[in-house]
Amino acid sequence: MLLWYNAFRKQKDCGAVRVKEKITEQSIRLFEKKGFSETSIQDIVDSLGVTKGTFYYYFSSKEELLMDIHYKYIKNLVENQEKILHNDKNNCKAKLSEIVHMLIGNIDIQGQSAKIFFREMKNLKPEHLEKIIPLRDQFRINIEELIKKGIEKGEFKNHLNAPIIALGILGVTNWSYQWFKTGGSMSAKEVSDMFVDMILNGIAGH
Repeated sequence: MLLWYNAFRKQKDCGAVRVKEKITEQSIRLFEKKGFSETSIQDIVDSLGVTKGTFYYYFSSKEELLMDIHYKYIKNLVENQEKILHNDKNNCKAKLSEIVHMLIGNIDIQGQSAKIFFREMKNLKPEHLEKIIPLRDQFRINIEELIKKGIEKGEFKNHLNAPIIALGILGVTNWSYQWFKTGGSMSAKEVSDMFVDMILNGIAGH
């Protein structure tokens, strides 16, 4: 009896997770197409064929849903970045190259989520920003520290201002969400290679 109950509970939990994922995925599509402010909870539930009660079972508000989208996006970036940074086989140049490829590749694969992350952050409530900003700052600081380490090892020019260079790298890569199109004239790898060439030629030591 207990085994049957546990199996039933597990199946129910998996179903609940899937419903939440469907709400999130459809919301991302609608936010990307119409904008966060112009998309109502009614729009979301109507497009899924569920009730508002279903929505409120998983999210207390549209703003909490937006925060959840932002949190998952930046948390995934930080986790992938730290895997790159912890790979002791690569030098600082190689790690920076991987981070740039990861950022552009993420925009390629998760284009809609990327647009929501960069475009709709202004709609996050202060209490939700408190959860997002530390992760966003950590991602930037990790790049700063990588550049400083590269300077110490002679891989990058010794007069560089690491915080400014980090902001420049993020500005170049993140802004590509505005114009990069999957299946367009250039692939994510081609764009990444071009950015890496531009960045490393500008900061690499001799």
